Amino acid sequence: MENINITGSTKLTGLLGSPVAHSKSPAMHNEAFRLLGLDYVYLCFDVDENNMESAVEGLRTLGVSGFNCTMPDKIKMWELCDDLSLAAKLIGAVNTVVNQDGKFIGHNTDGIGYMQSVKDAGFDIIGGKMTLMGAGGAASSILVQAAIDGVKEIDVYNRPGTNFDKAQILIDKLNKVTSAKVSLYDLNDETSLKKSLDSSTILTNGTSLGMAPNTYSCVIKDSSFLHPELIVSDIVYNPLETKLMKMSKEIGCPVFNGLYMLLYQGAEAFKLWTGKEMPVNEIKSKFF
Repeated sequence: MENINITGSTKLTGLLGSPVAHSKSPAMHNEAFRLLGLDYVYLCFDVDENNMESAVEGLRTLGVSGFNCTMPDKIKMWELCDDLSLAAKLIGAVNTVVNQDGKFIGHNTDGIGYMQSVKDAGFDIIGGKMTLMGAGGAASSILVQAAIDGVKEIDVYNRPGTNFDKAQILIDKLNKVTSAKVSLYDLNDETSLKKSLDSSTILTNGTSLGMAPNTYSCVIKDSSFLHPELIVSDIVYNPLETKLMKMSKEIGCPVFNGLYMLLYQGAEAFKLWTGKEMPVNEIKSKFF
């Protein structure tokens, strides 16, 4: 990446979270700014929930154009926003903020990133059925966007507990405000899971199961739950091929991982800040 040319009118964007030193976002966004000749810069700020409120007010005073939030700040940022997109309202978490004439508008682009990654992989799931594993932050983002975009039926599986109860509240809302038919099941209910997968277009692992170093973990017990026509998607991208993906490929399922979800959620944030499309092909070839 070439050196960034900072001027007296350079617009500030960035990432709030803790830790953030490992993030790919600065390289990705700054290269996109350079390629399009935009006078913007993207920086990382290590901010946890305890310092979030003062950091956000500081950014407001400085006139930041917008910023991303990552863990553990997404829920706190949701509380601090002046207004929210429909998806962010439903999810209860914000990963992208736009400064609109001094007002901080919260968005959640994770689900948009996932749905675009499905298209990028060559699949059309609109009007189809999704079986979604998990009900945490990432899974909730995918659930909301899939329902908004027109996935006809979504069966969500999660273990009983806090996320299960929260998921039921979210699902009740989605069944009222979207045309999707969304249902919640206990992950231990293998009979229902098999039935869901038999009639599904896509299986989406929205959990961290299978992520390094726990690469032996898998959200599905064995390949008897799968069928060759089922698209299998894993939001994990480290390793690039998870145990779930390997198992699915062995019986002929088309598979893809979560790497491009990361790219496309960033591209959506880029567009919200600049009004321009991120040059995703160039960014993809250079960083992904």
